[in-house]
Amino acid sequence: MSAIISVQDLVKTYDDGFQALKSVSLDIREGEVFALLGPNGAGKTTMISIICGLVQPTSGRITVGGHDSIQDYRAARKLIGLVPQEMPIAPFEKVIDTVSFTRGLFGLPSNKQLVEQILKDLTLWDKRNNQLMELSGGMKRRMLVAKALAHEPKVLFLDEPTAGVDVELRRDMWRVVEELKARGVTIILTTHYIEEAEEMADRVGVINKGEIILVEEKNELMRKLGRKELVLQLHEPITELPSGLADYDLKIGDEGRSLIYSYDTKSARTGITALLTDLGDAGVRFHDLQASQSSLEDIFVDLVNTH
Repeated sequence: MSAIISVQDLVKTYDDGFQALKSVSLDIREGEVFALLGPNGAGKTTMISIICGLVQPTSGRITVGGHDSIQDYRAARKLIGLVPQEMPIAPFEKVIDTVSFTRGLFGLPSNKQLVEQILKDLTLWDKRNNQLMELSGGMKRRMLVAKALAHEPKVLFLDEPTAGVDVELRRDMWRVVEELKARGVTIILTTHYIEEAEEMADRVGVINKGEIILVEEKNELMRKLGRKELVLQLHEPITELPSGLADYDLKIGDEGRSLIYSYDTKSARTGITALLTDLGDAGVRFHDLQASQSSLEDIFVDLVNTH
């Protein structure tokens, strides 16, 4: 799959000497959903702002659909839709006028049918004649998405798109993302809600302290870095592990009423059979056991903490 966005050796150093991005290189594939994760201040918004032409890089090169983002700015920017974390809006404008006007900013003719479909997809059609100041926070967020889609971009950046919205609106946003992906739109998502990345992303990139520390297929990432845990609920609480169990990766949980065994999903032998045998020999009895696999959030926290 070809890259629709290519970032090469991108550096951003501000006037005070702070280096927000440190030689970042990244390719985004056409038609994928790419989740960019990182803690606050990691460089996510800076990188998006540079790709979208809102911030000038210190050095490096970006192409969008083969167009250089600086030398051929208009062609590159026309391919991009951006839903920022926050955007000032004209409070007295009507929803439908705001979305329609955005098409004109990109030199496109009026398309009432398209605007109507976008507003219906985002559950905004009933609010089309409302002034923006009359919208709730969640509805304003949807309106930003509608504006970003008005010029039919090939690439859509969603910078914390569901921040501050309720669960129902968040699910609606996920549905819209799925529909856009089905139409071939490339989507780059930054989010603090790790479940969004786990639900929607094809690939995951992790940025920390201005550097890309990992880019991986989501499913492969979870397979390679994910851990599994076996939780055993004990008949009688314990305060310390019997000496015969010292070689196992065991933790005491729930105030001594459970044992937690972590094992590698890549290993051919999990050690569970031997563990259960040794538990019996040590006189440790359990009445229930449950297995669970670490989530993308667990993996993300581990990666950030080790870089």
